Amino acid sequence: MTARTTGARFITLEGIDGAGKSTHAAWLVDALRERGLRVVATREPGGTGLGEALRDILLHRPMSHDCEALLMFAARREHVLQVIEPALARGECVVCDRYTDATYAYQGGGHGVPLELIATLERLLHPDCNPDLTLLFDVPEAVSRQRLRRQQAKGRELDKFEREAGAFFERVRDAYLELAQAEPARFRVVDSSQPIEVEYAGILEWRITEIVKNGKGTGLEVSSEGKVVERGKTHDESSEHEKPVQSPEKPVK
Repeated sequence: MTARTTGARFITLEGIDGAGKSTHAAWLVDALRERGLRVVATREPGGTGLGEALRDILLHRPMSHDCEALLMFAARREHVLQVIEPALARGECVVCDRYTDATYAYQGGGHGVPLELIATLERLLHPDCNPDLTLLFDVPEAVSRQRLRRQQAKGRELDKFEREAGAFFERVRDAYLELAQAEPARFRVVDSSQPIEVEYAGILEWRITEIVKNGKGTGLEVSSEGKVVERGKTHDESSEHEKPVQSPEKPVK
């Protein structure tokens, strides 16, 4: 494993399909960059040439559930080696749309792949490359289904996971919430059924400053007023780091 540089942060976003996760990922990247962090935005499956090729296979071709899990980890291994670890070694912030929690939730919880197999692959392929923070965007299955149907009505073709039955999404959601309960220090569960402006305000209040707090190498620190400022300056001198972040007009997948 490549050693992390002090100040590097690894943030993942998770949630069932239709939770607005990808929209939140784009917003979070912009918010962190507004505050002076160097950010690498990536996704799973994908993030590399090989990963994107495997993504197309995983999202659209039928296969056994065990094979699905193995291909997820094959793409992940390449992703960790080529993108995530090098970025963390440079002291950058990595924001990843899905990671290994998704395999536990979708392949484990949703499709019944043994959790022992997933845990073994996790230990073998990225034992030390794990998120510092995971934002779990949580919505009921009915809300997820409604959002996916709206997207389908607008002409977007749903992938094989998005076409799964409601019971599948219930199992996936339950698996995610169990993961969050098991690791409360890492997870932040966000009620993604709220208006998006409310969700953003909650994330901003709860964690943006935490991500950069005492982050050596970022050039930022948290002032006595709780504001993110350039290290050694007052809030007034560093007001550019407190620019409001524009929210997208509506959430998507």
